[in-house]
Amino acid sequence: MANLYFTDTPLDASTVRVELTGDEARHAVQVARVRVGERFSVSDGGGWRAEAVVTSADKSVVVCDVEQVRFDSAASTRFVLAQALAKGDRDEMAIQMATELGVDTVIPWQSERSVSRWAGDKVAKGVSRWTAIVREASKQAVRSRIPTVTDPVSTATLCGRVPEAAWIVLDPRATTSLTEWFASAGNPATVGIIVGPEGGISDDEIERFETDGATPVRLAGPIMRTSTAGPAAIAAILALSGNW
Repeated sequence: MANLYFTDTPLDASTVRVELTGDEARHAVQVARVRVGERFSVSDGGGWRAEAVVTSADKSVVVCDVEQVRFDSAASTRFVLAQALAKGDRDEMAIQMATELGVDTVIPWQSERSVSRWAGDKVAKGVSRWTAIVREASKQAVRSRIPTVTDPVSTATLCGRVPEAAWIVLDPRATTSLTEWFASAGNPATVGIIVGPEGGISDDEIERFETDGATPVRLAGPIMRTSTAGPAAIAAILALSGNW
């Protein structure tokens, strides 16, 4: 059973009661079989976490008394993942794993070689789908912070979406390794990671990203797929920064 649920009501230090509603209540009661007297964590997705005991439960609302509440401070390194839209579910696998590793913002990138295309009604559906994925991944990872999923961006606007980030572009052709880049980057507070689709990133795209201040870097070892490259880079930076 998941031991973290999300509430739509903001929490704070004075919270004494919290409710689960909608899909969260239905899942708790019908799938997880939550009953009166059970204890679990409840979060508002923004860093607040309450330890609560269930006082009433049905599929429309689960009411809990709060026994303890705390605020989880943000990690010292903030991660932004610009994930190219990819065929199948490889982009979804990437953002799921990245969420479990602690990504803070996910940016859908419509790259030149993306087979998948979001246009018209697909834009809202795609953002909604990715938002649901990072929410569920946060729950499974027992994270009190749900990553933000932005609207899709083009190559021209990608780096400008988070201008304060130290941006890197994962490219197996790059001459600079991730370890070398990190050693010279001065332990940046925000790291932006750009991951291309299965067909790779074009030379024109690399050139544009470099113009915008991003650094092409390579991950040592075997060439990774679009589903694993971003999470691998996050994990490596967590280790290099001493957060692991």
